[in-house]
Amino acid sequence: MASNTDKGIETTNAGVKETIVNTVDYRSPAGEDEPTKKENVQIVHETKPGDETSGVLAAAAAAVTNTVNSAKDAIKK
Repeated sequence: MASNTDKGIETTNAGVKETIVNTVDYRSPAGEDEPTKKENVQIVHETKPGDETSGVLAAAAAAVTNTVNSAKDAIKK
């Protein structure tokens, strides 16, 4: 992974969060004696509302809790 990355501006566009990362891409031709090419690139990560993994993990934890409580109730009866 490139060690010289630069996290850019985060903006919100119609509910979509965009994170722009400036980094460097190194390309070397396969099987050829050409030098490695260094190219500055910009990567845009888009996160839609509700795509955060914390929501998924919270839902999974709630499902496990409900299952455990149901099992406890079944054992008590």
